[in-house]
Amino acid sequence: MLIIDKEISSLFEQTIKNLYGDKELKQIEITIATNEKFGDFQTNFAMMNSKLIGNNPRAIAQAIVNNFVENDVIEKLEIAGPGFINIFLKNDYLGNLLKKSRKEAYDYSFLNRKGDVIIDFSSPNIAKRMHIGHLRSTIIGDAIARVYRFLGYHVVADNHIGDWGTQFGKLIIGYRKWLDKEAYNENPIEELERVYVQFSKESEEHPELEEEARQELKKLQDGDAENFALWKEFIKVSMDEYAKLYGRLDVHFDTFYGESFYHNMMQSVVEELVEKNIAVEDDGAKVVFFPEEDNLFPCIVQKKDGAFLYSTSDIATVKFRKDNYDINKIIYLTDERQQDHFKQFFKITDMLGWNVPKYHIWFGIMRFEDGVFSTRKGNVIRLEQLLDEGKKRAYDIVNEKNPNLSEEEKQNISEVVGVGAIKYADLSQNRQSPIIFEWNKILSFEGNTAPYLQYSYARIQSILRKADEEGKVIDYSKELVIEDKLEKALANHIATFPMAVIKAADTFKPNIIADYLFELAKKFNSFYNNCPILNQDDETLVSRALLAKIAGDTIKDGLSLLGIETLDRM
Repeated sequence: MLIIDKEISSLFEQTIKNLYGDKELKQIEITIATNEKFGDFQTNFAMMNSKLIGNNPRAIAQAIVNNFVENDVIEKLEIAGPGFINIFLKNDYLGNLLKKSRKEAYDYSFLNRKGDVIIDFSSPNIAKRMHIGHLRSTIIGDAIARVYRFLGYHVVADNHIGDWGTQFGKLIIGYRKWLDKEAYNENPIEELERVYVQFSKESEEHPELEEEARQELKKLQDGDAENFALWKEFIKVSMDEYAKLYGRLDVHFDTFYGESFYHNMMQSVVEELVEKNIAVEDDGAKVVFFPEEDNLFPCIVQKKDGAFLYSTSDIATVKFRKDNYDINKIIYLTDERQQDHFKQFFKITDMLGWNVPKYHIWFGIMRFEDGVFSTRKGNVIRLEQLLDEGKKRAYDIVNEKNPNLSEEEKQNISEVVGVGAIKYADLSQNRQSPIIFEWNKILSFEGNTAPYLQYSYARIQSILRKADEEGKVIDYSKELVIEDKLEKALANHIATFPMAVIKAADTFKPNIIADYLFELAKKFNSFYNNCPILNQDDETLVSRALLAKIAGDTIKDGLSLLGIETLDRM
């Protein structure tokens, strides 16, 4: 089925073609009206095309209104100001559209969905526990993946894990010298972190340890069986730990191609850069110098000792993806501090002639009110601690409000609400803004929060259960009659859901969906408080309950795009 703005557009296009033939004009744009007094939708087509048509905007708008094609969609058109056309929809059309939207898939075929959308996100470093700094990349990346899948794209979610580099030589030394086997068996990744920190301390007094670590790393790179087995073990215990957290966050990946996967490709990448005179030798290193107008610092792709850098790895990643996927676009999620790095290696891949659409979706860092998270200050919160604290605080609220629930149900509700609150508190922000971390705000049931939306959904399910108890069947075969202005406002907003999803995809901003859902919940609660549903005549009860059901389904769909669960009872 057509999305509402596309359906309206097609009617305008037919009318405009009848009036102006095949004259080349700017595309019709349908926008949501900013005030219900100005209708449900608006277009400024007449103003945009007045010069091309050769007439004043109001006269063009009047011609369109006078000659508009017959249809079952639009109740009336009004001209406003210098030539805006305000569009009022028929209530019958809106009611049928909402029912249809729950039975038929939306038509997104106008989108360029050919090929694979590769989304590169999360990317923790092996042998280190995930902390709050990993949250934004992980959940923003997952939300973008969900949005693109919803629109019918083929998505490849890739976790580019940090599983190669100098830290592994140090870890191997630390493992052999200082490992507490009992602690390792109980919590391997925590113990690996401890021995890594111990290596750093010991190497200050015994600098020869650094050389030993380099030798162990070299052995690993050369395929030494013992070191290779340890390296694989470090990866396994880390990935097992991450899998638990990803499970709680309901985040999923299709591939886990870490840095080691690309290691053997890097030399050929450097050779291609040299061969094409893109990289040149400078003081023994291979360096790419950019044109002055690009305003980029030179980028080292190979050190004088032959070692590769992140830039080399990332260029190799693009090469692998170019050669192995039919790429629609590649999307990278990292914080704002890596903007220059991405500009550099994106430019290098362009200089190589690799025509691959790439987007660096950067986000602001999360911090406490008194400053940024810092390991040195000891205020880094591990991701597991964050989720546990969210669950505990939600449990206290559930226990207070519904003490009669079973313990199992309390635990389930508190997990869903706690994790949902944490995710939504982040995803509801403009991703480019820094986030101030405040517990009380995150777990509030009021305002633009996940608990508020989850509660609105649960309230709708409660209404539907009561209607069912009264023997009222609420399904999509029933008539949805829209009469009250609050019914109309709610129905109109529900109808624009796919428009919000497309905008979120175009801008890579999940907060557009959060804003949409918050507005939907407010409109539903206004409708619910002013248009009684139960204890009405059958026709009114069924129609209003059906409108509530569709609102609930839309809240559920929207929260699912953000990776947040709903509950039938809270």
